[in-house]
Amino acid sequence: MKSITIKGSERESVGKKSTKALRNAGKVPCVVYGGDKPLHFSADELAFRDLVYTPNAHTVAIELENGVTVKAVMQDIQFHPVTDRILHIDFYQLFDDKPVTMNIPVRLQGNSPGVRNGGRLLFRKRKLAIKALPDKLPDFFDVDISKLKIGQNIAVSSLMNDDFTIMHPETTTVVQVKTARAAIITDDDEDEEAEGGAEAPAEEAAQE
Repeated sequence: MKSITIKGSERESVGKKSTKALRNAGKVPCVVYGGDKPLHFSADELAFRDLVYTPNAHTVAIELENGVTVKAVMQDIQFHPVTDRILHIDFYQLFDDKPVTMNIPVRLQGNSPGVRNGGRLLFRKRKLAIKALPDKLPDFFDVDISKLKIGQNIAVSSLMNDDFTIMHPETTTVVQVKTARAAIITDDDEDEEAEGGAEAPAEEAAQE
């Protein structure tokens, strides 16, 4: 999994007054849990742009001014209810020999013949929670829908791997094609385009 480097400063004071001063200076107060004791630090709000405002999952290398570097993953984030500015971020420290739980994005690949026949593509799980050692964390799940017909689905069971544990029941539906009005249901999906069905790329999937 790709890692993002965030340069910060360890916080000596964690009271409300110092926290407010940090935010007024354009910095975000953060805490790293999972070690011997919580590590409090702050960093410029812009430093979190590539971590927060992206659909991708990343690990983080937190480099402090005192020379300490901590590997972590983001666990929780708080935004201001009006301005949407980042108020606080919690991280969890990574250790090479300890599994960590993380949400991994799902990407759809290909075009579904069921959709070309007029079916409705439902993208049920855009992220999947998995548990794995840090070096086994995947960047994403690629799900091939090029053979998905009307009435069919792809479940968690087809994505399982020895490198990690998916924290959802095996029967959990990730993506499916449901019948829609005017859908053309055929046993042979090789002539869908001749039937006049419109092709719908995976990224236009509907979510219920």
